[in-house]
Amino acid sequence: MNGGGSSVSASQSSRIKSEPDDWTKEDCLTLLERIRSVLPDGDAMKYKTTESHFDWEKVCFGSFTGDMCRQKWQKVSSEVRKYRTMTELIVDAMEFVKNPYKGKKLKTHPDFPKKPLTPYFRFFMEKRAKYAKIHPEMSNLDLTKILSKKYRELPDKKKQKYITEFQREKEEFEKNMSRFKEEHPELIEERKKSDLPEKPKTPQQLWYNHEKKTYMKLHPEVSQKELKEALRRQWSQLSDKRRLKWISKALELQKDYEDSMRAYHQAHPDVNSEDHVRSVLTKAERQLKDKFDGRPTKPPPNGYSLYCAELMVNMKDVPSTERMVLCSKQWKMMTQKEKDMFQRRCEQKKKQYDIDLQRFLESLPEEERDRVLSEEKLGGAKLGVGVASSPHRAKSPSVKERSREAEPETWVGVGQKDRRDAKKTAKLPETPKTAEEMWQHSVMGDYLAKYRSDRRKAQVAMEASWKSMEKKEKIPWIKKAAEDQKRYEVESWWWRELLDMRTPPTAAAATQRKPKFDGEPKKPPVSGYQMFSQELLTNGELNHFSLKERMVEIGKRWHKLSQSQKDKYKKQVEEQQVEYKAELEAWLKVRHHAHHSTTTKVRSSPGAKVRVTAKGKASGSKTTAPGGVGVGKRSMAYRAKVPLQVLPSVWSGCQVLLNPEFEPSGSLKP
Repeated sequence: MNGGGSSVSASQSSRIKSEPDDWTKEDCLTLLERIRSVLPDGDAMKYKTTESHFDWEKVCFGSFTGDMCRQKWQKVSSEVRKYRTMTELIVDAMEFVKNPYKGKKLKTHPDFPKKPLTPYFRFFMEKRAKYAKIHPEMSNLDLTKILSKKYRELPDKKKQKYITEFQREKEEFEKNMSRFKEEHPELIEERKKSDLPEKPKTPQQLWYNHEKKTYMKLHPEVSQKELKEALRRQWSQLSDKRRLKWISKALELQKDYEDSMRAYHQAHPDVNSEDHVRSVLTKAERQLKDKFDGRPTKPPPNGYSLYCAELMVNMKDVPSTERMVLCSKQWKMMTQKEKDMFQRRCEQKKKQYDIDLQRFLESLPEEERDRVLSEEKLGGAKLGVGVASSPHRAKSPSVKERSREAEPETWVGVGQKDRRDAKKTAKLPETPKTAEEMWQHSVMGDYLAKYRSDRRKAQVAMEASWKSMEKKEKIPWIKKAAEDQKRYEVESWWWRELLDMRTPPTAAAATQRKPKFDGEPKKPPVSGYQMFSQELLTNGELNHFSLKERMVEIGKRWHKLSQSQKDKYKKQVEEQQVEYKAELEAWLKVRHHAHHSTTTKVRSSPGAKVRVTAKGKASGSKTTAPGGVGVGKRSMAYRAKVPLQVLPSVWSGCQVLLNPEFEPSGSLKP
């Protein structure tokens, strides 16, 4: 075993040569060289682990695909020993003795310069012994928290002492490090530099790299996490004008990258080229750039959407879940003439948009023009909007279109098919999640990776982790679950209101929801703003305003209210909600008790013994119904016509037959 110096024997080599496939010896050697080129630096894992992480598309070359290369490697590696002999271990051991500090052990070298402590750690090491003596009962973690807080509260003048010492030692460290590299060049591993062009950075990454040095000079003690968080906040507050500078720079670098990649692929034809280079801009950044370049803003798809867009400008204080409901109610109260006026304005805006878009397209280079046209085509397909030459834009709305427009659409910019489907059935609000479900959703990816995409094992492990988790760790998720429950209640109310609006109201109840059952308590408002709006709309104080102006005026008045006045309305809503829940529970109990009593009475009545034939006819001996009305054999035998929803069972059918006041409205089926 120890005598074999070669990994592949002569017989194995001849076997590779004599294979009937298209792989020559040169191809096999090229394959092995390409595999070697993609091996990670300092590879110390088992070969199976490294092999499982391979991207075989980077290994493929010539006419051989990634899958073909993988299969060939498995065939070749099956002929090679996967354990090492003592001879091979001795070679590595001798290399270690010659260079014991190479690689990750470089920092253990006696001449390696010591890295300076940060300003915070200097303060910590200086004060730790003192605080540990004062508070011997405290753990290291508690001491660290206290000293961290003390350092943050330290005046800048006292902090400067630690910062100055850190900067002085940092300069010395850099000098000593340069000297160490000169004295021990054999220990410094130079990374292999690839000639592959560097991928372009996003505008935020470019700005981050530019601002990072300045921020570090002003705050040398800041950690990497705090640095990223601070710069992220600054980027989110950056003005559009300053952001455009970095957007333009990122686009220039992306163009240079694409040119470099084309040249690289010409020089390396065997390297696979990606079909699509990902854009460095987000959707919002792309829209900002287009707007700056003169791209016109797309108008609303119809008159109702235009009305909502204009009305919502003055409804910023209104909760988002109520805006569309209020817009829809106002739209329903408008005359057809007013609706037609908004539709005509919308058509004019569409025509002007087509003209402006054509002018914008003519000013763009060919590549950008293709991108904008594809976006317009995709957007038009989604919105159901025709192109410039469509005859529907120039025509005035027909009677059918006006009647469709009269039905309030409670969303803007949704396809016609989606609207038709939504008219048939309103989408139910998403069921609220529990705290455990929310936590599981956030860590699902980590657990799936840990258990190799085995969902069952991952689920069991997550449930066990949640049970063993401390309560203080669960509190954030419990709060999120409570917020989700509140969201569900608001959306449920909005959904019910939406269904009511889609049902044509009668003249008597055009603006008020009619209870579904007798005695059902009326639902109170769900927010302080809604109660305030109802109060102003019902007392007639705003009757001299137009419909549109009323909502604007309500928004202004709500905005002028003090926080204490708003809290007063909010408190009233909460009280009414509590009363409503109590009344609803009492009402449901009464209904349940009444239903239970009726069922018991009917079951105990001798007239309950009724036979329902297969053809839907009921027959039985002469008896007396609960109401005292005689029900004979002839009078009881008839084809019952009742909805299936009313008759979930044969016994329910018997109850209907025994009720003389029931009016059949459907058909009974066996």
